[in-house]
Amino acid sequence: MEVLSSRVLLRTPDPQRLQHFYRHRLKLAVAREYPGGVVFHAGNGLIEVPGHMSDDVGDGGGADAALWLQVRDVEAAERELRAADVTIVREARTEPWGLIEMHIADPDERTIIVVEIPEDHPLRRDTR
Repeated sequence: MEVLSSRVLLRTPDPQRLQHFYRHRLKLAVAREYPGGVVFHAGNGLIEVPGHMSDDVGDGGGADAALWLQVRDVEAAERELRAADVTIVREARTEPWGLIEMHIADPDERTIIVVEIPEDHPLRRDTR
């Protein structure tokens, strides 16, 4: 199987609320809009919040999904998120695997891991 592109679809009982969060609080750029739905740019990936898939979503939180968003500077991202009244669920810290990670949540309680990759981390090494 050859995968040419991919995206994460976030189903929610309240698409407008979730679209507002990703557009205005996280300030993600819009890749495209269609009646009821929005697709956002997220680094080299896409996040879609479709309005047409909301009828069969339960009331539970978003524990079934998580987003991983890489940033250049997690401290700068934290300041920007706090200014936008986004709750920091877990402060930034260096994990045993060497990444600096901070946790926030969207309105459906879906975990969003904001990650900074330090200069000396293996993910930064050029393997060519």
